[in-house]
Amino acid sequence: MVSLGVASGKPRIAGHRITVQDIVVWYERLGVCADEIASEYGHSLADVYAALAYYDHREEIDQAIRTDEALVAELRRETPSKVRAKLSG
Repeated sequence: MVSLGVASGKPRIAGHRITVQDIVVWYERLGVCADEIASEYGHSLADVYAALAYYDHREEIDQAIRTDEALVAELRRETPSKVRAKLSG
């Protein structure tokens, strides 16, 4: 039986650290197939499909994705790139 748990307040496959949000991003936004996700991260195919089924909570997960994207954008604005500094200097 497949069950979901919670990691850092986010739903995840029980016994794994990868969240439903991670699986949704890989599958929906990056086009990685369910078989590839399962084999790459040590999940069963049933685990991956259970995570995708949980995506019925679409608004909750989409909001978490938007929040994470906003945080990444803010960190990029606030943290100067050492590589860019070397290239321009």
